[in-house]
Amino acid sequence: MAVVREITKMFEEARRASLPELARHYADAGAPKGEIVVVVAPPGEETRPAIDLDAALQSALGQGSLKDAVANVTLKTGLPRRAVYDRALALTRRSPS
Repeated sequence: MAVVREITKMFEEARRASLPELARHYADAGAPKGEIVVVVAPPGEETRPAIDLDAALQSALGQGSLKDAVANVTLKTGLPRRAVYDRALALTRRSPS
């Protein structure tokens, strides 16, 4: 399952996890703000482990170029390259120089 917030906007956020994990997260953190989309995979489908995309990108960006960070995180997560690249750009724009 995934909860995606503010799609195509500067503060886009995607959180992927099992339903119980997401329920616990939002019970602790409160309801997400803004526009959200909830995506649920059919029963029995193989799922990838949940990953915090922002944390993965920030770690990878600290170790190399934007291009290398995007390639590494795309390979690790299986997410579309364009989505990872767009998120990496948003993170670098927000980071203090």
